[in-house]
Amino acid sequence: MHTEIFTFCDFAQENNGKLTIVGTFDTILTRQFPCVHPQLSMVIRVRFNIGEFCGHDFRIETRDIDGERCIEPISGKIEVRGVGNATAVSHLVFNIANLHLSNASVINFTLFIDNHELATIPLYVRRG
Repeated sequence: MHTEIFTFCDFAQENNGKLTIVGTFDTILTRQFPCVHPQLSMVIRVRFNIGEFCGHDFRIETRDIDGERCIEPISGKIEVRGVGNATAVSHLVFNIANLHLSNASVINFTLFIDNHELATIPLYVRRG
């Protein structure tokens, strides 16, 4: 398995296997701290090989540069089913509302599947 997409954006949706992503970014600029970012979406697309078609547990953890948790972990299960191809994809779309940001930092979002770290992306938070 490998991650094809792992990004933040203004809006995302999955509809019948089609993934729509609008306005990808990796930085939030704010005039003052603390602040609240009203809405963002996190999108993940993972490709699985035929031997990996089954149920998988996933977890997304967040840590700042000091290693402190920023958001409660997101966890669940992915059921991977093929449609006659040698690979299959699963889409995960999460909407995060009212993200509280106390200071300039970097927040690392890490995806684990079956307790194995698969990918990490940063969300930069800056004064601007």
